[in-house]
Parts: sequence; structure tokens; C-alpha cells
Amino acid sequence: MARHLVDLLTAHATDQPDRTAYRHLVTGDCDGEIQDISYARLLRRTRAVAAWLQEHGLAGSRAMLLYPPGLEFVSGFLGCLAAGVVAVPGVPPQGRAQNHRALHRMKRLIADADAKVVLGGREVIAALGALAEHLPELDHIARIATEDIPDEAADAWREPGIAADAVAFLQYTSGSTSAPRGVMVTHANLLDNERVISERMGHTPETVAAYGHELMVSWLPVYHDMGLMGPVLNSLYLGATGTLFSPLHFLQRPQRWLSAISRYRPHTSGGPNFAYELCLKHATPESVAALDLSSWRVAFNGAEPVRAATLRRFAETYAPAGFRRESLYPCYGLAEATLMVTGGTPGTAPTLAATQPDHAGSPDAAAVGCGRPAPGLTVVIADPERREELPDGETGEIWVAGASVAKGYWRNALATRETFRAQLPGHEGRFLRTGDLGHLRDGELFVTGRLKDLIVVDGRNHYPQDLELTAELAHPALRPGCTAAFSVDGGGTGGDGGDGGIDGEQPVLIAELTPDVAGEAAAITELIRSAVGEAHGLPLHDVVLVQPGTIPKTSSGKIQRHASRAAYLTGGLAAVGVPVAG
Repeated sequence: MARHLVDLLTAHATDQPDRTAYRHLVTGDCDGEIQDISYARLLRRTRAVAAWLQEHGLAGSRAMLLYPPGLEFVSGFLGCLAAGVVAVPGVPPQGRAQNHRALHRMKRLIADADAKVVLGGREVIAALGALAEHLPELDHIARIATEDIPDEAADAWREPGIAADAVAFLQYTSGSTSAPRGVMVTHANLLDNERVISERMGHTPETVAAYGHELMVSWLPVYHDMGLMGPVLNSLYLGATGTLFSPLHFLQRPQRWLSAISRYRPHTSGGPNFAYELCLKHATPESVAALDLSSWRVAFNGAEPVRAATLRRFAETYAPAGFRRESLYPCYGLAEATLMVTGGTPGTAPTLAATQPDHAGSPDAAAVGCGRPAPGLTVVIADPERREELPDGETGEIWVAGASVAKGYWRNALATRETFRAQLPGHEGRFLRTGDLGHLRDGELFVTGRLKDLIVVDGRNHYPQDLELTAELAHPALRPGCTAAFSVDGGGTGGDGGDGGIDGEQPVLIAELTPDVAGEAAAITELIRSAVGEAHGLPLHDVVLVQPGTIPKTSSGKIQRHASRAAYLTGGLAAVGVPVAG
């Protein structure tokens, strides 16, 4: 039995040495430059990196991984695992153009992880030198471009004797509601969650063989859990081939993603909801006609609210290319559970349910089911105050237990105790408190929002995702996934509208508006107020329409409602038109 992923890599390199482990579309295009690496060579490069780390006495320490898109990240990450070094995936710097926020995050991660070495590509290591004046934290940290480590170094590698409960890597959270924290993912966590992904997505040896080992295509950032645990490591787990390309190339031309699926015909691919929206935005009858998406059996959608309207429109738009509605695959997970917690059943269309009576006739406003947990994982809904399990259909905090739940937060005993050590009457063991809100319906999980983002007005709970969706449906010029709802104390406002002097929480909504309709801002504002009032019985304290790109998001694309609230309160939002007072 495999003790860790490097055992599986060794087995694959022995059984199928010449099989392509990964290919990288350098330009993002299938007819452009392509780099690939076999399982035998991947093992050789992994051991070379590991031997360098061992030679420099770094076993047991942390290594910051700062790689551009490409294949070097994989051997760097696996090299850490093979050396008993804790890998810390990070966002690579962008040279002198690196923005202040990204530099600040990098500083925090280097300091928090207490990294002793930085592994990266040649260009990244050179860029770090150019940023030395901004990153004094790097003065006493070794830096190495792993391409410069010769293959022959692999001969000096020695098996480190890794324990199953040893930390494999630190996955820093995106920080949508708090400062990023390093989640300690053990080797056992990692293997168990790859099992979960495989079971829930139907990734069996038979499936891999039937698809000619073409398992996944991905543009997702490898420094985030979804891109790492899914396309990169699940391909390795099964001895399959993963096709990768840069997130930037996807954002520049979303059709590249679908073209790669059409060309390599994988079983699985996916991303957050916004990725599907981008494809829809750029779809034309001609571009759809050029595709063959009939191989795509699992189109996973997670990491942010899954919109019923997006699912419907995507299935309808790409049906002529052979895409099946039954391939749509909403799922739920988080870094604290390594990645995946629940997912649907391949070949079964997503479950949609009305969020409230007013939405019964509006399928686009329906809640989307995120599937069921895999065997070995337990999901319960708990009252976060009383810490009691809630019955089917009642909304509460999502709690998770199982072997995929991580060890805790790096060097943060208090947060670990609060988040990873919850106990529930009637259940043995400890639960992970996710901070997410949802309910179970016939065993399927429906996610409704974040506990910290909850808006309470007159004793009634309102989930910001619901308000945001209602607002976005009010007018086609409102950008999908670019709306933030939050509350302010009565009298606290950064806009011109408001019910100043009213006590209690007051709801505010910020929405990004396409520039071509800026002259209609006042009318669109009224449409938003009317839609939210009718659907939720909630008068909005203020509505602010802003330019595209204004609303703060994490590096993984999640709305930062707390940062949006702070910008609103400090008057840091440049409104389009004049907000209308309520």
C-alpha cells in the first residue's frame, strides 16, 4: 500500500515509464508549443530536487514554491514530499510590476511559514532578486531555480522514511473573510482526499484506460487547492495524463479551455462558476461548432457559489458541441478538508431547489445541490451557537469529519482548537467547523453562504449570495459574480443613500456595471432595490454601482465582502452615477 504520493509515482514510473504524466500548453493553444514529461523522467526530476534539499539539510523545514505555469512546479512539489520537506505553494511574483497587495501576501506567507528555501523557475528566481529591496525577508533564505539541478543529483537521493501523519504541505487559505492561514495537510490527508475525488468523480482504473489515460485538462492555478489536488495530483494518483496551461491564457481567451478539451478529450475538467460565465460571454455559433465536447463527463463547478442560470445557459449553449447537461457537476470543498467534501454522481443532472416560495417559478434563482460526501466522510449541519445537530432541511453551519480533514492551522493553536476540534452530541470524534452555511436535503448538501457574512435584519437571516444573485438577475448589464452584499451599523455609510440614524444592521449592495450603460445607473439601481425588496422583503440601505474590477476578490476569485465593506465605509468606492436613497 502506498504511504505517500511519491510511492505512487515510483510505481507508475516502473509500470509505465514512457507514459506522459503531464503536458503543458506553453501558449495555451493546442497548435502551439507543447512540453511534456513522462513518468520515468518525472521521478528522476523529483528525486533530483529531493536530493538537493537533503544535501542542504532542509528535511523537516518549509520550502516556498514560486513557479510560473509549467511542469517545473510538479517536480518541485513532489521533490519536497520525497525529501520530507513541507511544500508551501505560493503565487509567483510578476517582476517589477508586482502589485503592493501581492507583495504583502508573499511577505506574510514567507514569515508565517518560516520558509528556509524558495524553489522556483529561473525567471521567478531572477525576479525575486529584482524585488530584494521590497522583500528583505529573502535575505537569509536560500533560493534555487530547480531547472538548474542536474538529473545526476537524483542518484544521491535517499528515502526519508515519511510518517503518514507528517505534514506534506501548507495550503494557505484565500482569506475571503480573514487573514490567510496555513492549513497543515498530511500525507494521509492527501491520499485520502485523492480517494474521495476519485470515488465521487468516477475516476477508476477502468475509466482511465477507457479514456486512453487522458483524465483531466486544467487552466486552474496550481498554487490553489482546486488546481493542485484535482488536475495535478489526481492525475498522478491514477497514473493518468494531465493537460495543463496558464490561467492567464484562459482569461485572455476562454475558448482555449474548451479547445483543449475538444482536442485531448478528457473525462474531467472544470473550475469556479465564473469560468463557465466567461465561456458563455465569448461563445459564438462558429466557436461552438468548432468544438467536440462529447467526451466531457465531469464538468466540475465549485470554489464559489454555483449559479443555476449558469448551468442552464452553459448546457444549452454547448449542446450543439456534444456537451451533456448530465455532465454538470457542482461540488463543495475547502482547504481545511484538503479539498473535496461533496460531489454529485457522474451522469446525473444537478439538483435544483427553490430557495424560497417567491422563487418557486424561477429556475435561474434556484439553489444548486452540491452532491453527497464520499464514503469515509461525514457531513452534518449544526447550530453554531448551541452546537447541536439540526434536522434535514434546516440551515446551519456545515461540519465535516473524516480522514481528509487536515491536521490544523500552522502555528495557530487557538484557531486550530476553534475550527478543527468541535464536538457534537451523538457523534464520536472531532469535527471541522467550516464556517459555511447550508442544509442537507435527502443527504445532498446545499450551500447557502458564509457564517461571518450573514446579514441579520430585524431578527431575520439573509445570505449575501441570495441577495447578490437577485440583484444580478435584475438587469443584464450587471456583471455575474461581481456583486457584494454586506451590512453596516445603522448610520454608518460611505454612500449618499441611506437611512442614517436607524439602529441595527443595514444592508448595502455594491454591483459592478458594464460601462456602456452608465447613463442608466439610477434606473438600474431602482430595479435592484425593487427586486431585492420583492424577493427577500428587505429594503436596501444603499446601492452603489461601480466600474468593472472595483470589487475586491481573493487570488482565487472569491468576493471579499469584508474588504468591500471597508472600502464602502471609508468612501473608497468610485460610484457610477448617483446612488438613489431608500
